[in-house]
Amino acid sequence: MDGTSTGNPRITGTTRLFAVIGDPVAQVQAPMMVNPLFVELGADAVLVPVHARPENLRQVITGLQRTENVDGLLITVPHKAAALRFADLVSPAAELSGGTNAIRRAADGGWHADNFDGEGFVRGLLAEGHNPYRKRIALAGAGGAGRAIAVALLLAGAEVAVWDRDLARVNALVSQLAEHWPGRVTGSARPTLAAADMAVNATPMGLDPDDPLPFDPAELPAGAVVADIIMKPRTTPLLRAAGARGLRIQYGAPMLAQQLALYREFFGMDDLARSERSEGRDRFSGRAVTAR
Repeated sequence: MDGTSTGNPRITGTTRLFAVIGDPVAQVQAPMMVNPLFVELGADAVLVPVHARPENLRQVITGLQRTENVDGLLITVPHKAAALRFADLVSPAAELSGGTNAIRRAADGGWHADNFDGEGFVRGLLAEGHNPYRKRIALAGAGGAGRAIAVALLLAGAEVAVWDRDLARVNALVSQLAEHWPGRVTGSARPTLAAADMAVNATPMGLDPDDPLPFDPAELPAGAVVADIIMKPRTTPLLRAAGARGLRIQYGAPMLAQQLALYREFFGMDDLARSERSEGRDRFSGRAVTAR
């Protein structure tokens, strides 16, 4: 597929479509990262943002799934948990975290869901020199992204203290994860930061400049790391406040950058570029999945 010098795809009548679905979508960075990759690979494909309010999510997703030239969906806030019900098969990561951020069409017409938030976040930490192994991590948010990140941090050997204003949601998450990692995950309605090696914002707080801080970096010990998964703005009010106190900070972009390689494999972008669409063959490599 030909692209412009700016890395934008050229849309044709044969272009395969991918969508990133959220509410809002003005902040999404995936199109700016995935579309240049399509151009680089020579794939006749494009990723576009789709703004879907929660009350319209079913109509939007099922409509896209019935659109013959749509191959995949990226899911962002606040739809990651709700979107899981539109998948026929789910990966262990999506099942355990209770949400999905990527759904693809398979050759048999079914839709397969996975979740790369957690793995992408941990890879991003490691790429920036922040190893979560045996670290005490305070995690804000027990929603879709928070659940996925909690799972990945536990897999990476961390201890996780998660909090959320919805205490019932926190308790459900802790109960589920404690079955797999007893003694390494706790939950509360308020943050416990005094002994944390790292504090992570996995909530949408910070997307709006008028949002309050998800937690107060002043409660963290010196030398702690503050990470935010929000991509835009790059320097959120939380990271600005943490930096002003001399704490180390982790931007949201490394998480998405690390997910790009995972998306590339999951959606079979290299095969798409080579137009290997043999009948009866699932061109997607995908990971282990569970039937719904």
